[in-house]
Amino acid sequence: MKYAQVFPGQGSQFVGMGKDLFDQYKETKKIFLQANKILGFPITEIMFEGNNEELKETNIAQPAIFIYSIIKSKLTLKKGDVIGLAGHSLGEFSALVASNVISFEDGLKLVDVRGRSMKMACDSNPGTMAAVIGLDNESVKNACMKIHEIVVPANYNCPGQVVISGEKKGILNASKILIEKGARKVIPLNVGGAFHSPLMLPAKEELDKYIQKIDFKRPSCLLYQNTIGKGILDIEEIRKNLIDQIISPVLWTQSINQMVDDGIKNFVEIGPGKVLQGLIKKINPNVNLEF
Repeated sequence: MKYAQVFPGQGSQFVGMGKDLFDQYKETKKIFLQANKILGFPITEIMFEGNNEELKETNIAQPAIFIYSIIKSKLTLKKGDVIGLAGHSLGEFSALVASNVISFEDGLKLVDVRGRSMKMACDSNPGTMAAVIGLDNESVKNACMKIHEIVVPANYNCPGQVVISGEKKGILNASKILIEKGARKVIPLNVGGAFHSPLMLPAKEELDKYIQKIDFKRPSCLLYQNTIGKGILDIEEIRKNLIDQIISPVLWTQSINQMVDDGIKNFVEIGPGKVLQGLIKKINPNVNLEF
């Protein structure tokens, strides 16, 4: 059986994540302890025993989800061949490690830099996000363009669900216009800032410095990247897309549609939660999930 692995992004974290895996497997315990050493603080304590407020901070949530996803990928044994990988936002870094493009250590270091720099960008350029339900992509995009403040489509999650990101006043104004245009609802998201928007430019510049130092290898199979919505193998293009991703929209709907067009019919979500399974089913109800 041929299948694709998909990795979730921020928002899929939960208190206690990974504790059962830590207790159950010796090899898993080693990875957790290695992660603590790489990060320079005991992230396992926050993952296992922290609270929701601590865990949702982007500089904590990102490495926590990444660590959990990589461990799950090592424990997930499916019969068949992996012919494609994709990750939603942060999940793209998990996909990079799973496809042997970068090592776990380098991946965690990059995710740490990404999380910390995005947290600083959030603090210096306050913003927020909102989920728009019941409108097509083009209508959402056009509405954002009419706003004087910075507001952009950030996540094309599935048909009829687009997340917008930007300045708080701009999101408020855009929400009114989108309701007038026929959106069923616009739901404010409880996030720390305006991810995947121009407000994250300082984070992009910071990540760029570090990512150039990392050794990238050709992926083991096609890597479908958020910024372009298609599968690639070229190392330098992968590197560039990874940097651009911080300020660019996540083309998740487009990526899944392209994977299906490329002949992928089976998808396995690896990481905390089952958010991506729900999105993929809405994008294409004919695919197989967790086969």
